[in-house]
Order: sequence, then structure tokens, then C-alpha cells
Amino acid sequence: MKKTIPVIGMACVVCAANVENTLRKLRGVNSATVTLSTRTVLVDYDPDVITLDDMKREVSNAGYDLVVENDRNAEEINRREYTLLRRRTLLSWLFAALTMYFGMCGDGTFNNQICLILALLNMFYCGRRFYVSAAKQITHCTANMDSLVALSTLIAFLFSTFNTFFGEAVWGARGIEWHTYFDASVMIITFVLTGRCLEEKAKDSTASSIRQLMGMQPKTARIVTHEKMEGTDDYRMEKVPISTIQIGDTIEVRAGEKIPVDGVVCAAESFMTADAAYVDEAMISGEPTPAMKKAGDTVLAGTIPSQGKLRMRARQIGENTALAHIIRMVQEAQGSKAPVQRIVDRAARVFVPTVAAIALLTFCVWWAVGGNAALPQAILSAVAVLVIACPCAMGLATPTALMVGIGKAAQKQILIKDASALENLHKIQALVVDKTGTLTIPNPNIDFTRPSDIPLEERETLKPNAKEAMAQLQSAGIEVYMMSGDKEEAAHYWAAEAGIRNYRSKVLPGDKQALVQQLQSEGKRVAMVGDGINDTQALALADVGIAIGRGTDVAMDVAQITLMGDDLMALPEAVKLSRRTVRMIWQNLFWAFVYNIVCIPLAAGALHIFGVDFQITPMWASALMAFSSVSVVLNSLRLRYA
Repeated sequence: MKKTIPVIGMACVVCAANVENTLRKLRGVNSATVTLSTRTVLVDYDPDVITLDDMKREVSNAGYDLVVENDRNAEEINRREYTLLRRRTLLSWLFAALTMYFGMCGDGTFNNQICLILALLNMFYCGRRFYVSAAKQITHCTANMDSLVALSTLIAFLFSTFNTFFGEAVWGARGIEWHTYFDASVMIITFVLTGRCLEEKAKDSTASSIRQLMGMQPKTARIVTHEKMEGTDDYRMEKVPISTIQIGDTIEVRAGEKIPVDGVVCAAESFMTADAAYVDEAMISGEPTPAMKKAGDTVLAGTIPSQGKLRMRARQIGENTALAHIIRMVQEAQGSKAPVQRIVDRAARVFVPTVAAIALLTFCVWWAVGGNAALPQAILSAVAVLVIACPCAMGLATPTALMVGIGKAAQKQILIKDASALENLHKIQALVVDKTGTLTIPNPNIDFTRPSDIPLEERETLKPNAKEAMAQLQSAGIEVYMMSGDKEEAAHYWAAEAGIRNYRSKVLPGDKQALVQQLQSEGKRVAMVGDGINDTQALALADVGIAIGRGTDVAMDVAQITLMGDDLMALPEAVKLSRRTVRMIWQNLFWAFVYNIVCIPLAAGALHIFGVDFQITPMWASALMAFSSVSVVLNSLRLRYA
């Protein structure tokens, strides 16, 4: 059984790895994949062996929280957490301003003691979560970004406290210049909190596609009761929450209202037609023209009658509606991991211990070279290294880009099952496309009640923009192969109509699979597009299987990508989106790694080796660290407007 569960309390990619490892160790959990950008975990588990409450208990012991209760709303919890984070950030800025003011007045004992109190208050109230989280990590022999923040601020605070009471006696008596660094301790917390505020705000924008899909579900529905209205033959209606709707209930939906569940039309009327209503299904199928619905026709949750009104009988409710399935598919896709992310995750697991080792080495080198006189500089350099290192930027590089890319695809009626499909699609060199039902559809202008001697150019017609779509794919360097069970002349005709140079006629399901295998044996990455049961072998074998949403359920189950509408321009659009998303991932990873490669040595004071008197201070290190995470998220958001 698979379930997407919200996670509370994660701050960086190491946190995500800790939650994953905690769940994966549990008996009955087959797999667990955490996505930091969505703050969720996709768990595949056996409910007969382990319960959600068992998972929650283990994750809570590790310092995090799973929202598994029905009466708890993760979105509301995150909203409250963000409000509290914002308040603590504003208060931390106040402490920072006061600490900077008293610190600039000199290193007098009174001023230092005031700064000590301000720093202590800032740590206790504004930065308390860092220390609580770090303590829990220690008990589990792990560490995360909170551990680095807690360690660096504690070192700066304790060293400054020591100098406040013993600095003159210890350092001054030896002629060594000494200072307090309460401002660094306070500003580290202030900048980290500010960065997380901005990061949370930006990450919230990446989830807009899911919120738009969920917004398509109405909160209430108009149920037709069994009680007749006085003086009429019609029945009374009652507005009820959609959660109370049962299969078989009769529901009335009027123009402009959202259809609450999937169902079958019982009766319909509009000012144009006495026995039909017109429903806007663009959000599901992508079709701009409202579809006419008569008694017996199927209607889907989230679609809207644009003219007239209809009565329908509920057929699929709750999580079983087509809209709920789409939302679930997008959530699972956004929560899945691309192959490149797994490399980053492995690096992130050793990142915090490595940074701690570099900080310790920095301290030892400064102390060894400069002796006791360099001890204050050694401590500050180590603190700067601890602060500036940022696994968050690396952890956010891939999932934020994937989340935006998959969400944007959903808005274009392109449903992507997992991140691997989106990443693999950009490598495609050959596309095998089925003809009937994929490239062509029955001609709507033909009366099929006539005898079966209707000529074949007349029976079928190309789907909207099919020729333009094939042209764009081929101009993008992708070889297109059309497969058809028709005889040679018909296959040749439709290939020419669609602008496809390579085609095969009289093919069986095994022939489609054989072509995919042949192209793969030539070293090509192959995508297969189909809509029927006869395409499933090839869809399963292809590097990327793409199904047409109006095809069979079997084809859609096998495929990794589903095109919901009949407009084939979604194909080149999916390829372009894949290429843009992967390019964005590598941009994010490049800058995240370059940031650490460049900034860690600068924080350690490496330029002093070359006689350059420049070093990043702990205060500026915290600002740069916060900026790196925010910049990765903002860069990913550019996909929304590409």
C-alpha cells in the first residue's frame, strides 16, 4: 500500500535522509521517499505488518513528526509553523539590532553583559528549535543543518562569555587582543531564520499546481432528497459537504458550479437543448469546447457546466474520482526522486560530518601556526566554516525543479508518474507512435451507420496539431516512427499526412515491441506513444512510455506519462519541459556545489596563505548560507514562466 504522508520539522536534505532511514529500517516498510520541497514522504508499506501510528512513533523519536491523524491538517500546521517562524525572525532582528548597538559601544564589561543577555534570549526563544533538534540528532548518532547552526552559535556564545568575565585576565595579561562575538552568535540565528522564512515562502509557490488541482474540488454539493416539495412533483434539495456523498446519491449541478464527484447524467437541460447540458472539461481533458452531456453520459469531478443544469447519480466518490487520481498521481510524481537526486542524497549523508571535520582542521591549523595568540581567530574561522556550509542548497536543487516542472506539466494536461520519466524524456532520440487512436481519430463528420464501404481517407482524421507536433519533434532531433496495423497504402497515406518519414504497416503488437528493442539495440533512448492494449508491450519496454488519456486503462497503467487531451502538441511540449527541467536541475546543483567549494575555504581563511587579508566572518557566512538556499528555490521557480 502506498501513501503520501506530510512530515513536520524537516529543515534540510540531511533531515529528509534521517526520516527516510528511520522509516526504511522498520519491518513492513518496503520503501520510503522523502521530498524536502513538499515536506512529504511517500511510503510503500504492508498495513498488516505495520501501522501509520507505528511509523509516527518512530519518526517522532528521531525528532520529526508525521501527520497521520484525520483531524490534523498538515497545511494548517505548516501555516502556523510559518507564522511562528516569521515572529521569531522579526524578534531575532530586534535582538540583533540591540546586540549590534551595544557591541559597537565598545568591549566594556557592562556592554558585554548586556550583549550576553540579548544573545541568550535570542538563543533560548528564537533559536530554540536548532538546539532541540541538534540534541535529538545526537541521541540518534546523526547530525543535520540544525546541528551545524547549534554548534557554531554555542561556540561563539561560550567563547564570548568566557571573554566577558576572564578575557582581560587571560588574554590581556599576555598582550593578546581579545573581543566578544555575541553579535556573530545572534546574527547567525537571525540570518538562518530569515533564509528559512524566504525559503518557505518560495517553496510554497512551487506547490501552487497541487493547490489549483485541489481547488477544483467543491466543498459542498446539492443533494436531491426523497422528500417531495409541496405542490410539485419535484424533490427537495439539500446542500451537504461532499464528504457525506454516497454512491448512488442524486446530485444537481447548475451552470458555473463544480461537479463534486464522478457520475452518470440522469437528466440535463439548457436554453439550447431541452435534453442536454454543456460541460467545460478543459481542466481535465484540455479540450476548449464544452462537451454536450445527455442522460447516460459520464461527468467528472471538477468539471463545470457552462450552460444549463444537470442531475447526476454519484458513481465514484472521495479518493476514487478521476480528479483525486490525478491529484494523487501528481503528488506521487513530485514526491519521487530522479536518479541524479540519489547521488546528491549519498553526498548529503556525509556532508555534515565532513564539514565538522574541516572546521576542526581549520581550528587546529590556525592554532598550530599562530599559537595562543591566534586562538580567537582559530575559533572564529571554525565557526565560519560550520555556518557557511549549506547542504540545504544541494538538497533543494533537484526536488524544487522537479516539483515545478511536474506541476507545470499537470497544468498542461500532461500527467507524469515519476521523476525518472521526466528526467529520461530529455534523453529521447527516437519516438515510436501508434496510428489509430493516437495519431488519428474517427472522423466526426462521418455517419458510421452507413454501409462499411466508406473510403479509409474519409473514416479517419488526424488529431489536432498532429502534423505540427511531429514536425517539432523531428526538428528537435528525435526520429519518429509510425506503426500501423493498416495495409501499406493506408499507412503510407497517414504517415505522409502527419509528416512522418519512417513508418511500418500491417504490424502486430509484437512488432511494436520488436521495433522498440531494435532501436534500443542501436544505442538509442526510445519513447513509445500508444492508447490500446496492443501497445502495452512496447509501452512497458520503452525507456519512456506515453499513453493517451482517452485510451485503455491498461495502457495508462503501464505508461509513465499520460496525455489527457487529444492535442498532440503536448508531446513536444513535454519534451521541451523535460529538457528545461533537467537543465534547471544541473544549474542548481552546479551553483550549490560551487558555493560550498568556494565559500568554505574563504571562511576558513585560505587566502591568508597567499598573503591576502580577507576572510568571511561568521555573520556574513550565515547570510551567504541563507542566500544560497533561497537562490536555488527562486531559480527553480523560473520554470513556471518558461
